Amino acid sequence: MKKKKVSKAEWALRVVLLVGTIISMFYVPWPVVKGWLTPIPDTVQEQVEQGLNYGFDGVVVYIDQGGRTPEYYAAGWHDRDRKIPADPNALFKIASIDKLYTASAITRLVANGQLSLDGTVAEYFPEFAGRFENSDRITLRMLVKHRSGIPNYTDTPSFWSDPPTSQMEVLESAFDLPAEFEPDAKWMYCNTNYLLLSMLIEKVTGKSKFEYIKKVILDPLGLVNTFASIHTIDMNRLMSGYYVGVIEDIKSSDYGCMIATAEDVGAFVRTLNTGTLLSEKEQELYSELYAYDHTGLVPGYMSRAKYYEDLDAVVIQFVNTTNFDGYEWNLGSLLNRRIVKILRNR
Repeated sequence: MKKKKVSKAEWALRVVLLVGTIISMFYVPWPVVKGWLTPIPDTVQEQVEQGLNYGFDGVVVYIDQGGRTPEYYAAGWHDRDRKIPADPNALFKIASIDKLYTASAITRLVANGQLSLDGTVAEYFPEFAGRFENSDRITLRMLVKHRSGIPNYTDTPSFWSDPPTSQMEVLESAFDLPAEFEPDAKWMYCNTNYLLLSMLIEKVTGKSKFEYIKKVILDPLGLVNTFASIHTIDMNRLMSGYYVGVIEDIKSSDYGCMIATAEDVGAFVRTLNTGTLLSEKEQELYSELYAYDHTGLVPGYMSRAKYYEDLDAVVIQFVNTTNFDGYEWNLGSLLNRRIVKILRNR
């Protein structure tokens, strides 16, 4: 058979594809691929320990599955420098998981008639009306649902390296910036929305947001291991936080996070999902407004909280190693998926 003659153009194309393939190999997330290819072990504890191979310093997992005794797992370090092993009952910065608590509190205030979902930012915060574009058209509902178009303050330069020390300092970084989009035009995750909601809770109730959450959520559920910030806890109980490339423990950096144990977060998430926290009216309202599971991420702390209805199980996962430029988030997600698969197989 006569061999087909390859044109110069075809040879050039083959060379380009070959070079592209070779280059792409260097950009494949090999740590994620390796983790994905590793056989899933038989037990959750083995999988949690396997998570240390992903480069995590410490991992804590709490599982509350209906019909079973709550399960506590830990591997790695609570404090790497002092060689203190990871503790499943440690306190942890839960970061954006606290949005579930905020959304629940707002739902309670709306159901009680203390707030209106159609009230605007300009109405609730006349002092900020000229500082946020479209403030007269952005409603409370849009803030809760991340559909306001207000710029996200954590995207502003130097926020993570030099965090503001007050709510007003945080807002100053988002004031007078152009809107990301028209109100309600689309969805964009925005921490500024939830800072405004937190401030609104304080305006309406005359209490700090945490005091109100404690009154309507924590105390009724008997949750005594959830705290407002690092300033109200025994710091020895707080799991150390590490950022890849930074040698020092960064747990004393304050980003305004709520602090809690995995067990406390799990108890809250279960009641939120199973309808035992909110009234029927509030549950219907909440379902229209916000999610029932959440993740959290600040330097040194990565968290995941979710209820799996098919398993009747809440899974809380804390990891104390982060890197915004690496694969840690993907590896944390992989670890979580593998743990849930073990639960489904057992």
